[in-house]
Order: sequence, then structure tokens, then C-alpha cells
Amino acid sequence: MKEFNAMALFRLSVLGPLVSADHLQRGELQQTIRKLAQKEYAIPGSNRRFLGEKTIEAWYYAWRRHGIEGLTPKVRTDQGVSKLSADIQNALLAAKRENPRRSIRQLKALLECAGLAPRGTLSRSAIHRFLQQQGLSRPTGAASVPQEHRRFVTEWANSLWYGDVMHGPSLTLKSGRHKVYLVSLLDDASRLITHSAFCLGETALDIEGVLKQAVLKRGLPKKLVVDNGPAYRAATLQGICARLDIRLIYCRPYAPEGKGKLERWHRTFRDQFLSEVDLSRIQELDDLNARLWAWIEQVYHRTPHGGLDDITPLARYQQDLLKIRQLGQKAAQLDAIFYHRVQRKVRKDGTVSYAGNDFEVPYALSGKTVQLVVDPHAERVVGVEDEDGKHLGAATPLDALANAQRRRRKPEPATPAAALPAQGPNRVELAFEQHYAHTIKEND
Repeated sequence: MKEFNAMALFRLSVLGPLVSADHLQRGELQQTIRKLAQKEYAIPGSNRRFLGEKTIEAWYYAWRRHGIEGLTPKVRTDQGVSKLSADIQNALLAAKRENPRRSIRQLKALLECAGLAPRGTLSRSAIHRFLQQQGLSRPTGAASVPQEHRRFVTEWANSLWYGDVMHGPSLTLKSGRHKVYLVSLLDDASRLITHSAFCLGETALDIEGVLKQAVLKRGLPKKLVVDNGPAYRAATLQGICARLDIRLIYCRPYAPEGKGKLERWHRTFRDQFLSEVDLSRIQELDDLNARLWAWIEQVYHRTPHGGLDDITPLARYQQDLLKIRQLGQKAAQLDAIFYHRVQRKVRKDGTVSYAGNDFEVPYALSGKTVQLVVDPHAERVVGVEDEDGKHLGAATPLDALANAQRRRRKPEPATPAAALPAQGPNRVELAFEQHYAHTIKEND
């Protein structure tokens, strides 16, 4: 299964309202693009926060023609090479270092006034790329109107889920002292906890594990709102959501108001669970999670909720069972959807390492760089692919003892000289025959 480009996944998330719409009314496309251009984004590999309308429109039509592949950036053939003359480059460096706050517009005007470049011949994008290569580019801050946060609720269950991590207590487990983190997914319409679990970290892998259990138990959400943290920005999580047709939405940085319902759940959790649980009974993380799941199912889901007109979260969720999007045919592919791809170079003995263990792959791949298809939760290698996602073979745990008895493939014997095909002219043999022609004739 081919991995998606990180920038393509980001562009798809920007186009979410457009690609998820079944039909666009007249004028709705430009209106939606205008709204999207007014939002602030965390753009991968860039300090900019805003996108232009023409850029978003170009992405939309590229997606219409080629799907997500059309959103993959094209590599410039002249990447890393500036077309600016040496004199202009030196002048730009000197002017920028003298006053780092000079904008590209100011730099362009400065060089034109100094007579280093004819008016109108300098490209702002060329100046920007050059400064970026030199590490001297500076984001141009943009004033923004405070975002409105109005109370709302989605009409149907599974229309919108929220995901977040809460720092939990430190526990003394059999393996030592550990801080734990609560990873939770909450349904907006019903306040149902689709899944929650204590983890030893707050990595993308922990979040993906909770998401996998949530979709198995509660079906597929249309949208998933998450934080802007690096774990949620992981390409693996973005790829999983793209394959499950879940629109991944990122909250604005430092704006927790966007997930107020989940913040309220955390407060309830601290007041009713953490204040009551007897941590002296906890010896393993599984012990804590078993109590967590029992409390969620028996207490939280069955307690009337003030925000639901005193209906319980479970009862509110069950009202929409017929409208919930189920996994369907994706259920059989769910494990594969959550697989990771990691790059490895195959050793000369046909083995690779992953998670501290060695695995054997087809011996013909020795010395080559391949993509390992791995189940990160089980820490096992499932197979091997090339960079285009083509299956190259299986991977099995290394059994060194069994290999001692295994018959090894031997090289093919050399072809006898008589069986070799007729050869073309050979300059050495021609020189030999010409130089010793008289001797050869005498011997004959």
C-alpha cells in the first residue's frame, strides 16, 4: 500500500469542505475558497500561515483531475540553483544582514534604486527562494481578526470526533516508575467516548492505536478534530485518515476553545475517576485501563448529561445507529490500513532489523534499500515493498538454528568453452594472428 506525500495530505485537509461535498451549488466553489483563504494554517515546511485563493483553486482542480496524486508537489529541475547574478546575491545578503526586518519588497526597491538591477526585472519569488536557501527568510506576520467561538452541536453521531491527550498520574508499575497519558476520542453529538486508553507516551503510534479501537467499536467519523502537535501531524496518521475517508482537521495553535467539549470531559474524568481510583492496586498499565473502560461503560456512558437534555451519552448515540457510517469492506483491510512503512537496507545475509528483532526477506534483495511494511503495534514485519508500493516478498523472523540445516543455493556452474556462443572480432587475437602469421603457416 503506497504511502501518501505529506504535503499532498496537508493540501487534501485544506480542501476538506470541497472534496467532502456531494454537489456544489452555483457560486459555492469561489465562496468556499474565499473562506478557506481567510483561515490560518500550519503549513508543512513553511513559516507562512495563510494560503492564496488561486493556490487553493489550483489544488482543487488538480484533485478533480488526478485525485490525491494530483496534490503531490512537483520537484523543480532547478531546485537549489539561484538565477540571480553574483552581484545581486551579494547585495541581497549584505542588505538583509544589515537590517533583517527588510521585506522582499524593500529589498527589491533598494537594489533597483542602487542601479544593480533594471526596474521590473527582479522577481520577488527569486529573491525569496535565494533568501530561503541562505536561511535569511522571515515570515511576514499578518494581523488576524479574533476567531469566533460559538457554541454548536452536530446533528448526527459520528459527524465529528475530537481527539486529545491529557497528562495523567505517575505510577509505580512492575517495570518501574512511569508517567501515563490519557488518549481520548469523543463524539460531538452524543458526548460518547468512542475509545480512550492510558498510554506510556503521547506519540502518533499511541493515538493511532486508540483510533483503530474506536472505529472498530463505533464506526467511522466524517471529521476528526485534533491538536496541532507533532504527533497529530505525523504522516502515518494523515495517511490512515485519508484511506478511511476521515477529514482530519487541526485546531488553531494555542486555541483550546475549539475542543471545549473534550476539555469538559477531561474535567469530569479528573473529578470522578482520578479522584476515586486506588492507584495502590495498579501493578500494570492493563490494570489501570481495565478500570478506565469499566468506569466509562458503566458510569460515564450511563449518566444523564446536562448538555444532552439529561439523556445519557449511550442513549443519544444509539438514536443515530442507522445513520452511522460502518467500516464495511474496509473491516477486512483495517490492519493493512494502519500498517507503517519504514526504510531499511537489506544486509548481505538477506536480513533486516526492526524494533530490535531480525527478519529474513528474499535473498535477492541483499544490499538493496526497501520499504518494510510493519505492524507497529505488534512490532512485526509483514512484508517488503519498493518505493512505489510494489510487493517484493514476505518477511519472517530470523531462525538462525534452522538456517544451519538449510540447503544453500549454489552458484550455477560455468558454461564450458565449447558451449559458449560465437564471439565477435577481438583486437588482441587479430594482432596475434597478424604478428605471428609466418609462424602459424609454418606450423600448419
